Formats: sequence, C-alpha cells, structure tokens
Amino acid sequence: MAGGHSLEGLIKWLHREEWRNRFAETFDAHLLPACAQIGLEANEVVTTLGEDWFTRTVWGSAFEDFLTREFDDGTNIVDDYLKRRGWKESPSTRAYMGALRSSAPSVYEVSDIVRDKSFKARDLVQGGEPSLIIEQSATRSLNQWDRIVTRVVQIGSQTHISGAILQFDYESSEQILQLLRNITKSVYKRSRKLCAPFGSNANDPAIIDAMNQRAALRAAAPMITVGWLINTVDNKLNSPELQNVEGEEIMFCSLHYPLLAKANLNDIRSALNRCPEFRQESPTFWNWRSLKKSAKAVPKSKNSKSTRTFFSKLDDGSLVLGGLELKRRSLILSVNSQGRADRGRSLLSQLLHGLVGSPLVEIQTLDQVMNSDKNPSSPFELNLTEDERRAIVHESLDRHYREMLDQPAEILGNKSPRAAAKTAKGRLKVADWLKLIENHSAKSVGANNAMATHDFGWLWDELGVKDLRR
Repeated sequence: MAGGHSLEGLIKWLHREEWRNRFAETFDAHLLPACAQIGLEANEVVTTLGEDWFTRTVWGSAFEDFLTREFDDGTNIVDDYLKRRGWKESPSTRAYMGALRSSAPSVYEVSDIVRDKSFKARDLVQGGEPSLIIEQSATRSLNQWDRIVTRVVQIGSQTHISGAILQFDYESSEQILQLLRNITKSVYKRSRKLCAPFGSNANDPAIIDAMNQRAALRAAAPMITVGWLINTVDNKLNSPELQNVEGEEIMFCSLHYPLLAKANLNDIRSALNRCPEFRQESPTFWNWRSLKKSAKAVPKSKNSKSTRTFFSKLDDGSLVLGGLELKRRSLILSVNSQGRADRGRSLLSQLLHGLVGSPLVEIQTLDQVMNSDKNPSSPFELNLTEDERRAIVHESLDRHYREMLDQPAEILGNKSPRAAAKTAKGRLKVADWLKLIENHSAKSVGANNAMATHDFGWLWDELGVKDLRR
C-alpha cells in the first residue's frame, strides 16, 4: 500500500491461472540471477533479509514491474483487472493502479525531508527539478541525500511513490546509473536507425531520448533489483569483522577495581610505575602498552568475511593495549577485547595483590555502543545542557571540515575541495562530496544526535556551490 491506496484486489487477481505463471517468470527474473551470483538458494535469501523486508523489496519490485508488462497477446493485468473488477475500487485507487501501469523505476536523490509528511526526490536518470513527494512512512527511514530506486506516480494534484523502495549507497547507485546510461545509449542507437526512414520529426533526438529513457528503465527493472539484492546480501553476510591486532573481536570492556581500605592512591601509583608495561601519562592515567618491538596483525579469520584491524600506537611506536584510570576509590582498566580484558586482569591481580578487590566487569559490543546515545566510558562528567553539548559538537565539526577544504580528497581526483570548485566539472564533484558528508552525518543520528543536527550550509557557501544543493 502506498499513499493509502490498497492493491489487495490486484494482488488476489495475480493468482488467477492466466497470470500466475507469467508473474512467476517475472519474479524469477528479479531473484534467480542474484541467487546464482551469491551462491544462495531463494529460501536462504529470504532468511538472510527476513520475510517482511524481502516481500517489500524483491517481491514488491517484481510485482510493480509485472503491472507494466504487456504480453504478446496484448494483455496487461492492470487493464484486465480494472475492466472486470475496477467497479469495486475507489476512483483514487483506480487512478493509482493506472499510474503504476504506466510507471517506470528510476534512481532518485532524497532531500528536504519533513517527517511523516513529505520529501523531495530528484530523478538522477531523467533529470529535471526535484519533485515534492507526499509520503508518511518512508520519511521515517530516509536521510538527506539518500539514493533510492522507486516509482514516482502522479495521482491528481499530488505526487507519490510506489510501495517498493530499494535503498542504495553512493557507490552502488553510481553503478546502477552507469548501467542505465549504457542501456539507454544502446536503445537510442537502435531507435535512430528504425526512425530514420520516417523523416526528421520521427528522428527528433529529444523525443527519442525521452522514450528510450523510459523504455530502458522498464527493461532494466529486474537488473536493478538483482544489483540491489547482490549488494545487500553481500553486505549482510560479508560485512567486515572488526578486530584488534591479536585478531580478537572488537568489544569494549571496562574492569572496575575497588580499592581496599588499607590501600591509598600512592600505593597504586608506585605498583603501576614498577611495571614497564604501564606508562604514566598523568597523575591519574596510564597507557597499557606492549613491550614487543613491533606488532603484526594476525592472519584473517578462515571464514568468508573480510576483516578490519584497529590499533593505536604511542609516540615511541609501542602498541597501546588499553588504559588505566585512577579515581577516588577505584581503578578502571579499559580495553577493546575480551582477550585483553583477561590478560589485563591476570597482570593486575599479581601487580596489585592486597590493594584492590575483585573487579566489576562491564562489556559492550560495538553495536551496543553505536546504538546508544550515551557514552558511559567518557572520562569527563560535565554538567552541560543539551544545547551546550550540541554547540561543542557543532564547533568541532566546523573546525574539522574547514581544515578539509584545503586537503586533497580522492573522490575529487586528489584535489582539495577549494581547488576542485574552480571548474564546472569540479563543482559537480564537490557537490556530490558534500552530499556524501551530509548523508553520512544524518545516518549517525543513533550514535550522536548532535551530529545529525549539524548545519552544513556554510560549507556550500564557502565553496560557491550553494546553487547545486538541490
């Protein structure tokens, strides 16, 4: 259902004998090439995505594609249903079905989101000004400058989107756009040859181009779904495993040691300073470091997932294993894996025997940290209002991005944003770069609300590309 228009009757009509097998062929075209590419059976793909998500995306895309298809005998399911059962539907639902029947999917760039009300969508294939889309549910999951594939339809005076929405990251959307350009170019060449005998009007490049773009988009509908499905399943199954240099899963562990009654802070400092693995950085903080001359990352795990290794080093080149913070009546060891927590606990139990009690262990996975608006491991407990916290974050971001304006960026051909913005092609690349930054920031809302509310308008002004922020 989209825009309040139920397609329940049309979906039931799909199960009639004259349409059932035809739809099965269309559905297979949206699914089976992806299964072959990723090496999974159809039921495994459903399990990976979840039944609800699979139905809304893959099945929904195939269904909407099927609504536009005309077969060799000239029949179309929407025409057939409206002729025989259309009297049961409301005028607006009949209009919606008719709009879907003549629709084509395209790649859209999202902007100006008003939650539970509307957003703007710019067609990256057919061009033109952004359309104001009247929509509720989709606005709750979209972010500024997201790229989606859907069908935009006109119902009366309002513009809506269809029910199937495929969300792409920037890189994947660029691949889809290139695919569509190649298809359009091929169809355009064939059309010019076919139209040439009918005179210059029939060979009007503008008319042919508009017709071919729409024909190419319809023809490419299964390929778009397959591309999205391969990318989505691959990301879910083969997302990089985060590990430290010992090959241990990243997991944030804090060991809170209570100081025993007979211990004082100087006793703790003396004991820690006798151990070369702890380097004192302040009266209350020590870095736990490796004494090995160099730290090499362990080989990747044997499973199919790629890995990403995180580490930090001190100015002397030694690997940081964790940190120790001494508070009034407690000592806190913070590390990034369960293995380091176990090793640190063993080391401290010998070093601080008789000075500290058994630790209280706190463990958080990376997902738990990213999905939390709080930062329990922060060493500072400042009594700041929400506005003050937001101002601090915004000021830091402004400073960070101002420094980036004069630094080379790979996405800009290793030119700085200021340098790239001096040419027409460079300005377009700079606009894409700024959209990527805004989009990533908007998606960080779960980790830090202040980042999601940061205003990037000054960056567009600074680089002279404000007219491209649409």
